[in-house]
Amino acid sequence: MADWTQKLPQAAQTYLAGRRLDEVECIISDLPGIARGKAVPASKFARQDYFHLPDSIFYQTITGDWGEAAGDDGFIEKDMILKPDMQTATAAPWTADWTLQVIHDAYDRNDTPVPFSPRNVLKRVCELYRDKGWEPVVAPEMEFFLVARNIDPAHEIKPMMGRSGRPAAARQAYSMTAVDEYGPVIDDIYDFAEAQGFEIDGITQEGGAGQLEINLLHGDPVKLADEVFYFKRLIREAALRHDCFATFMAKPIEDEPGSAMHIHHSVLDVETGRNVFSAQDGGETDAFRHFIAGLQNHMPDALAVIAPYVNSYRRYVKDHAAPINLNWGRDNRTTGIRIPISSPAARRVENRLAGMDCNPYLGIAASLACGYLGMTRAEEPQPEFKGDAYDGEGDIPRVLGTALNMFDEATALHQVLGHDFARVYSIVKRAEYDEFLQVISPWEREHLLMNV
Repeated sequence: MADWTQKLPQAAQTYLAGRRLDEVECIISDLPGIARGKAVPASKFARQDYFHLPDSIFYQTITGDWGEAAGDDGFIEKDMILKPDMQTATAAPWTADWTLQVIHDAYDRNDTPVPFSPRNVLKRVCELYRDKGWEPVVAPEMEFFLVARNIDPAHEIKPMMGRSGRPAAARQAYSMTAVDEYGPVIDDIYDFAEAQGFEIDGITQEGGAGQLEINLLHGDPVKLADEVFYFKRLIREAALRHDCFATFMAKPIEDEPGSAMHIHHSVLDVETGRNVFSAQDGGETDAFRHFIAGLQNHMPDALAVIAPYVNSYRRYVKDHAAPINLNWGRDNRTTGIRIPISSPAARRVENRLAGMDCNPYLGIAASLACGYLGMTRAEEPQPEFKGDAYDGEGDIPRVLGTALNMFDEATALHQVLGHDFARVYSIVKRAEYDEFLQVISPWEREHLLMNV
């Protein structure tokens, strides 16, 4: 066992220094982004090259029901071969013993990547970029709420109690005092992140009550998606230590802003390492314009992936810190596509539409796919928007059903993400949507019961 642990990433080696590794969690992301897998003794993990899980984990809805997406073979729950990516090995510092987590990739019995595994979808998109001589780079921003424990779904979600004994207050964006209110939770987030080898670029208070944002350094899309995948669990565990919940719902609290996963994009030339969005003289390139156009033209078709639940569409509210259209502008946070202030080398495009509830692998893959279509088709964007984009009309779907219809017809997007993925994703999301439509809401009981 000593041999394989010495090849682990440095942070994992540091975490285990002088200690006996007890257990390894072999995990993979399903479509919603939930970690599925097995926990095995460290001695067994050292002897295995792979393990098995049924392919049905990718047919499961967020409620635990199933979509009929198994294909021609029928729902026989075929075993997949899951192989560890040892570069993802990292600590699980909240456990009672010394435990590592390792993300695995899914293959079929012919050693072909399973096309609807979210990590494989993102890898496919990145490979398409590299086939063109491009290296995609992303930097995600993660927004989330710390809320009071909510064990009864019939009760509204409320902000957590701060250390002052008062509930977290809204409208305190960037307040250091507000951050201090839940300092103990943040301290554990930092400690867990350090143990796992993750570098946080910053934590700020956002505009919602108990809403925080964590920024990550830019880098390889798969690596950054792995970190967001890990971070969601890390943050939830830190919150539970302090009698509160962390939620990544797009819109958990009525009349509060929603939570986004803004994605910053740049693209490098593989041979030179230069940012293809900037010319030698520092000016903006055709590739820069084409990428923006790709987001404008194809993001409505991809919205069902980056806004995957009925709750996701409650976030797109005018004047509530979320975009309602696909305008683009420089240093303008009211537009769906923002160009931040930067040097030519760091020129990038920020997609502000993705919700924090999306699967990070799929959200990043869908956003990159839209930019890729714009670049390969040499598409041209609409004129830059100047002013308050909330004054304009919305041009994105307002409900999941409409978004799914658009996704189903988006053949160009399917070619980039993979046809098998598109088929399975649509079936599973429609099964989920049908479940939701059978639920009678409190609004309906309040306003329709005695009045219609």
